[in-house]
Amino acid sequence: MWPRESLGLALRNVFRHRGRTALTLIVIASGVAGLILSGGFVQDSLIQLREATIHSQLGHLQIFKKGFYAQGSLSSYKYVIERPQDVAVAVKKLAQVDDVMSRLAFSGVINNGRSDFAVFGDGIEPAREAKLGSSIQIVSGRTLADADQYGIVIGEGVAAATKLKPGDHATLLLNTAEGALNSVEFDVVGVFRSFSRDFDAHAVRISLASAQELVASTGVNAVVVALLRTDATDEVAAQLKTTLSADEYEIKTWRELADFYDKTAALYERQFVVLQAIILIAVFLSVFNSVNMSIFERTGEFGTLMALGTRRYSVFRMVLLENLLLAIIGSAFGMVIGLLGAWLISAIGISMPPPPNSSVGYIAAIRMTPGIMILSGMVGFVATVVASLMPAFRISRVPVVEALRQN
Repeated sequence: MWPRESLGLALRNVFRHRGRTALTLIVIASGVAGLILSGGFVQDSLIQLREATIHSQLGHLQIFKKGFYAQGSLSSYKYVIERPQDVAVAVKKLAQVDDVMSRLAFSGVINNGRSDFAVFGDGIEPAREAKLGSSIQIVSGRTLADADQYGIVIGEGVAAATKLKPGDHATLLLNTAEGALNSVEFDVVGVFRSFSRDFDAHAVRISLASAQELVASTGVNAVVVALLRTDATDEVAAQLKTTLSADEYEIKTWRELADFYDKTAALYERQFVVLQAIILIAVFLSVFNSVNMSIFERTGEFGTLMALGTRRYSVFRMVLLENLLLAIIGSAFGMVIGLLGAWLISAIGISMPPPPNSSVGYIAAIRMTPGIMILSGMVGFVATVVASLMPAFRISRVPVVEALRQN
């Protein structure tokens, strides 16, 4: 611990050269604030992408018949949950569960009276899916309702390809679970848009009862679980794995089902690491230059102190303490600027273009987390302290006679 007198002396020395000190503090604070703003922007982008993924397609968790995730795309009718209500009862007992719904996947063609178009779709429980799908936009018409026994909502891409619109009639043709052909006519009630352009290009949704009629099956492919908090996903998944039979069911979290999200998150995180490195180097070089200039001008002062009996270690410690104070003040100032900047930018909003594979833009903000604040402050602090080590060591090793000549 440094004596109180040393801290007072170091503080006076720091503010003795106000111009250089102000410049150094601005560099440190700008670096810290830049990291906070960029880190908060990345965090907000990932959270918005995560919630759009969950609330437009996947839900927080999905429960399948064992083997469906690996083989279900080839023969989905072989992997059906015959009694989804039993699974739903078990899932609803968990504290973080908000709702549970069933889906039956199918693929076939949709006919508009003139041509056929390949589609894939889900039989859903409309009211529950409407609550979950807060990130799905209805472009025209309305959302599917429980009363729409033979209603259908189609993706924006399907509507563009088939020229179908709300009020039109369309026929779905597909193979049943036994391999026979079946067709049912539906009324188009709405056109939807999710965050994924590829999904909208071939997706349709009908009621679960209609889908079961079409495929001649009473089962479902997936039980979708919506949670009160996304952060509880892994906890609930672990609880379900102990509740449901591992020989009969498999449980997948939204992250396991969303390959695009993981790749995007990895890209953003690497970009942020590179940005951290650039800012750390910039702060390091700026502080290193400032400390060198300050020490050069004060060489005679340090020579006098050593001539009067001050130990070299004490000189080293004095220089280090001065820059430690600069690091603390600059980092704290940068964190305050970063917080104010984040609040101001978030209040205005950043209009962003549609991300890859999407046709929908969004309003970004700067999302603050304790981790981003601490990490940004530490980068500024560490860069400043490390930058002062070499100059402090060098001046403490200068011969006294040579140092006195600078007077």
